[in-house]
Amino acid sequence: MTQTPLTPAPAPSLTPEDGEKILAENFAPWVLDLGLVVQETGPERTVLRLPWSDRLARDGGGLSGQALMAAADTATVIGISAARGGYGPMTTVQQSTSFQRPVVGVDVLISVRVTKLGKRMAFADVTLTPDGAAEPSATASTVYALLG
Repeated sequence: MTQTPLTPAPAPSLTPEDGEKILAENFAPWVLDLGLVVQETGPERTVLRLPWSDRLARDGGGLSGQALMAAADTATVIGISAARGGYGPMTTVQQSTSFQRPVVGVDVLISVRVTKLGKRMAFADVTLTPDGAAEPSATASTVYALLG
């Protein structure tokens, strides 16, 4: 009798609405105050929008680095959830962010690409690009511990 090798079932897809639900149910109120909107979810790429807000600007009118870093961190959770096919508890282990140019007066698109998804750890690259711009304002490299 010949046995057919088993192939892993693909992870169930996560919709942008599922991503919005993850945001609403798992993040602190101050993170929700960023106004992040899940625009695209998928195992290869997830995109969130950080709407421009004067409340997030620093002296000089540029979007604060703290807001960009929090948005990148939060978007990564949605990206890892999309790659896994659903949310599970996780925590940030490391995030390294490089700021390249200011964001003034426009929304930021946050694109997350999960580069490695293991049983206990996940790694992702994040690009933060002002809406309509060709070049990113910041990039981040993230590492997460998967807790469940």
